[in-house]
Amino acid sequence: MSKVKALLLENIHPSAVRILTERGIDVETRLGALDGAALIEALQGIDVIGIRSRSHVTADVLAACPDLKAVGAFCIGTNQIDLEAASGAGVAVFNAPFSNTRSVVELVLAEIIALARRLTDQNQRMQNGVWMKSASGAHEVRGRTLGIVGYGNIGSQLSVLAEALGMRVVYFDVVDKLALGNAQRCDRLEDLLEQADFVSLHVDGRPANAGFFGADQLAEMKPKSFLINLCRGSVVDLVALQAVLESNHLAGAALDVFPDEPANSGDSFQSPLQGMANVILTPHVGGSTQEAQNDIGHFVAGKLADYLQRGSTSMSVNLPEIQLEATSKARLVHLHTNVPGVLAQVNSVLGQHRVNVAAQQLVTRGQIGYMSTDLDDFHDRTLMDELQRMPQTIRVGLIEGR
Repeated sequence: MSKVKALLLENIHPSAVRILTERGIDVETRLGALDGAALIEALQGIDVIGIRSRSHVTADVLAACPDLKAVGAFCIGTNQIDLEAASGAGVAVFNAPFSNTRSVVELVLAEIIALARRLTDQNQRMQNGVWMKSASGAHEVRGRTLGIVGYGNIGSQLSVLAEALGMRVVYFDVVDKLALGNAQRCDRLEDLLEQADFVSLHVDGRPANAGFFGADQLAEMKPKSFLINLCRGSVVDLVALQAVLESNHLAGAALDVFPDEPANSGDSFQSPLQGMANVILTPHVGGSTQEAQNDIGHFVAGKLADYLQRGSTSMSVNLPEIQLEATSKARLVHLHTNVPGVLAQVNSVLGQHRVNVAAQQLVTRGQIGYMSTDLDDFHDRTLMDELQRMPQTIRVGLIEGR
């Protein structure tokens, strides 16, 4: 494994470097994001790339980097990765779907309270030397209704903690999700919007959700309510949001994500919401706590190392999932198109080379099949070439026993 190389971009937490290094992988780190030609150049000779949200692993990048074996998204979302192209190239993708959930939820709750108490306006007046002690426009959140749009890992945990603050919770999701605590499901988004004092968005970054929350949805929100978006910048129409804030239909908003985000810390940023009263803008820091980043680094790096050293695809975003432990035998891994007869062909090749199979697993997912075969007394590497020449083969690899 000393020859395996990893490149980690976007200031990924040192815990990832430690995990990969301890597992015998050479690690190079860079603070900023890379895209296009710059990313392709950086990936030459690299086996695994670690990114966050600003570097994009496109089909062109994957095609130009045939040695790339895995991509680690050290975040929740994977819309910055062409998953279909990655599957077609036999590149495994892993992310951290749970590790920063608590951090995001805590920021949502902090913003709910800050908006309800108009803390941003109070702070600005104090910074400007103006003392204005008043209860005007300031409210408790207890007894208020929180509407959660998207009841996944983050939305459901937010639901529980919001109830602990004394809030009433309603939620809407396109998938039937079990309500936690006393939360109530809304059959239509419109039903949620008309009653929620706070609307918090927690939908994923699929293309269909771009512009999901626009002028119509904003108009349907309860007068003097608040909008919070910590999911994807493309979800909310910012021009329409600016209009409803200026008209005082909404009492405030908090956004942590934006349609166009700077590539590096310190770069300039512009938004139509800058300078508006009772609006909180943060630079995509929902999951940016030391605890969350440490957990993400540990989790994703572990998944990458397990794939490279064991062939385990547990919790892969795009490949069939096989949970594999370390083995003392040679392990042959074979990614292929999911068509009948591949297992028989692989075993025929193994039989011709008089290789005994100690254990074997085959799992499929959509158009992709993934086979793991532990072998006794493996010496003839020419069979690897034969397997690679099979028309169904996407990628074949050998993991040395330990």
